[in-house]
Amino acid sequence: MNGTGWRNYFYSIPPVTRNLIVINTIVLIFTALTGDKMYELFSLFAFSSPMYKPYQLVTHMFMHGGFWHLFFNMYTLMIFGTTLERTWGSKKFLLFYFVTGIGAALCHNLVVQWQIKSLLAAGKTAAAQTAMMTPTVGASGAIYGVLLGFGMLWPNTELQLIFPPIRLTAKWFVIIFGIIELFTGLTGMGGNVAHFAHLGGMLFALVLILYWKKRGKMYSD
Repeated sequence: MNGTGWRNYFYSIPPVTRNLIVINTIVLIFTALTGDKMYELFSLFAFSSPMYKPYQLVTHMFMHGGFWHLFFNMYTLMIFGTTLERTWGSKKFLLFYFVTGIGAALCHNLVVQWQIKSLLAAGKTAAAQTAMMTPTVGASGAIYGVLLGFGMLWPNTELQLIFPPIRLTAKWFVIIFGIIELFTGLTGMGGNVAHFAHLGGMLFALVLILYWKKRGKMYSD
């Protein structure tokens, strides 16, 4: 695909999805140029941290830890978000994206607060301080919400995975990812990944879609 082809393809992406990709990319570039100050201001910190500010529930969604973190989130958003936005319209999709992203952040921080409280009760002050001062970044909570939304609307759509190289229907893709996130979150496996943010995004997506279905507003404002 030549330069014109890529440009035409990019502008064929619906506006909210396209602009989210652009904004996230610009923020990563600016963060790379300015250093840690962006992370200190706009990452999400624990509620009890002196670094916490309420606006971080939103701004952390536009921060990423590096190129590949951004790439995988934005690639997933482009693939699945494009379909949801074309189905729901831009206004509804934007609402869905922010509800799931902020919901994911709330779930994550509630779990972190419980962990901090448990550490303090056990006399592990240093570990509790580390948890308070550890930032969380990324749009992954909202991205997992987008994945669940796609899986609920088109459950029998077949998806070709790259690794492992198998085909799965969307519903099983979402279910398996959800189980993996729950298992790794409960067992502490998976390093510094915010597993409960991912689960929170899926939970808020589920609740919002069920609410729209109940009110007969799945495809209307």
